[in-house]
Amino acid sequence: MVSMKDISAACGVSVATVSKALNDHGDIGTATKERIRQVAKEMGYFPNSAAKALKTNRTHNLGVLFEEEDHSGLTHDYFASVLDSLKSTAEEKGYDITFVNGCRTRPNRMSYLEHCKYRGFDGVVLVCVNFYDPEVMELVRSDIPTVTIDHLFNNVCAVMSDNIKGIHDLLHYVYDKGHRRIAYIHGIDSAVTQKRLSSFYKTAAELGVNIPDEYIRTAAYRDTKGAYVETEKLLDLKNRPTCIFYPDDFACYGGMNAINERGLRVPDDISVVGFDGIMIARHLEPKLTTLQQDTKQLGMKAAEKVINLIENPKITLIEQIVVAGEVYAGNSVAEV
Repeated sequence: MVSMKDISAACGVSVATVSKALNDHGDIGTATKERIRQVAKEMGYFPNSAAKALKTNRTHNLGVLFEEEDHSGLTHDYFASVLDSLKSTAEEKGYDITFVNGCRTRPNRMSYLEHCKYRGFDGVVLVCVNFYDPEVMELVRSDIPTVTIDHLFNNVCAVMSDNIKGIHDLLHYVYDKGHRRIAYIHGIDSAVTQKRLSSFYKTAAELGVNIPDEYIRTAAYRDTKGAYVETEKLLDLKNRPTCIFYPDDFACYGGMNAINERGLRVPDDISVVGFDGIMIARHLEPKLTTLQQDTKQLGMKAAEKVINLIENPKITLIEQIVVAGEVYAGNSVAEV
């Protein structure tokens, strides 16, 4: 392996001068700097990241904790978009990202915190995980700069989708289309679900829309089978809803299957509404009416925030950043 000492011998300069040239210090001439860099390139020199980390106390590597319940991994349309934006922003700022190993069945596995320390992550972004897991709590309470997406902890930076306004805007859109019998199949209990459900009830009350208890059902996020089953229960009601809200776009297609199998059509016989704005929902017919989340902003803000915590810890505020989405009209909601 080529060292700085080898480069200094080839260039006839000191090791200190080589170091300054490779680290772009301003106290050596441009011509000398360029010559040293050219020689280093020709000799096949690459800096030792471990040695650099020891010197700077930074690895320029961010840990990403991503472990959603349905194990869809990077095929998860919504989170894949968030992660892509996070990755692009981190790379633009000179950071790599590495997933935190969460395999529970691996022998002698490390806890999340142990793995982060073992890998020397400068900071961690919690994108999707069981936030009530003791290992997650341990990581959040550590001294590693941490940012969460769509979950709030005390004294931890968070980047949040505006779930309250999102449901508010969707319900107003449906109301303006003339719907008054509106059902909601919401996701399983979480901070996100609680905000969406509270916003649904509050907005309905403001609009003077009565929501019967039998109109509120539960299905897991991205669970097409669960959405299918709960949709059937709604369709069996004597006074069935004219519009059904779903936990997310993916689950919505399970509900649409149930509707189609009853010989009903969307939106002619019953309207449906999703949430997230995944790409495929804008290309299948009927195009899904949904809340288009700004995944680019979510990922970008999370990366920027954790890097600011790393590089400027004394002046970076611990805050909640809220990212608004917008209603994508589609054509799955009919006029009543």
